[in-house]
Amino acid sequence: MQQPAIHRADTVGSSLGSTLSTHRVLRNTYALLSMTLLFSAAVAGTSVALRLPAPGILITLAGYFGLLFLIHKVQNSGWAVGAVFALTGFMGYTLGPVLSAHLALPGGGQTIALALGATGATFLALSGYVLATRRDFSFMGGFLFAGMVIAILAGLAAMFFQMPALGLAVSAMVALLSAGLILFETSRIVNGGETNYVLATVGLFVSLFNLFTSLLSLFGFSSND
Repeated sequence: MQQPAIHRADTVGSSLGSTLSTHRVLRNTYALLSMTLLFSAAVAGTSVALRLPAPGILITLAGYFGLLFLIHKVQNSGWAVGAVFALTGFMGYTLGPVLSAHLALPGGGQTIALALGATGATFLALSGYVLATRRDFSFMGGFLFAGMVIAILAGLAAMFFQMPALGLAVSAMVALLSAGLILFETSRIVNGGETNYVLATVGLFVSLFNLFTSLLSLFGFSSND
């Protein structure tokens, strides 16, 4: 007669442990995300102040994917956080020349502020929705991954063949996909699908970075010739 009670106690204990683990991952993710955003912004600001040149497409891709590979290799070691700061700092450096180009245009500062505000509002709204409803958006994973692959290939084509219209379409596509990835990644954390806060931070940071740069391109196009 005591076995059902013991079973219920084990179930409650397991559920409580899972909830505490999820909250810990969520707390650590947002803490590390906040620090990396500030660090990346500081590097981008330094890049603008020093007028550093753009690293070029080959160096950018090699640095980005190389550091992503490193993070996945050391995700469970003490080097993981350092690798995350290396990636986000590198991305901040690549963002500097983009910001400098926009600041050189009429109304460039307003365009950057508008893109930044829209990115923050979108992130808060989407994350808040997932945290409040705990909806599972894991079903979107395959679609979002395929969409990003297509967007990357289309973006490279727009760059090499100098097709501004295609580049604008890619920016709109990436903005929508990034919003979907924020929903997807936040729901994975909330529902226990992601237990490594380092990987969760990288996923959210990259989504925010892509959302900001895409909105920057769209707003810049709409406000300048």
